[in-house]
Amino acid sequence: MNIYVLSVVFCLLFIGSVVEMIRRRKISERYSLLWLILGFVMLIFSVFPKLLNGLASAMGIVYGTSLLFFIGFLFSLVFIIHLTTVITKLDRKMTRLTQEVALLKSQREEAGDDRPADRIL
Repeated sequence: MNIYVLSVVFCLLFIGSVVEMIRRRKISERYSLLWLILGFVMLIFSVFPKLLNGLASAMGIVYGTSLLFFIGFLFSLVFIIHLTTVITKLDRKMTRLTQEVALLKSQREEAGDDRPADRIL
């Protein structure tokens, strides 16, 4: 089997699996956007391998596959930075929520409220 046919099949399976994960709500749309972009870029380069080789030679890269690995490396860096910002935002929200819950418990204890916590809110 030709490597280009194999890569097209892999890219289509990859894109299909990402879409299926979105449909089943395993990943959200905004996080899957980078995966879909990667899948379509790889599909374009798989369908038009001369485009990859032409782009590589224009950039002074001898082998097209080296450019492909470089693109994958850059994608990984962008995705890691994106996930780091999401985790940081969630950590700040968690800290804020924990502080608010502690304040509510403190206020309830000061007021002498002995109702269960699920009935207060």
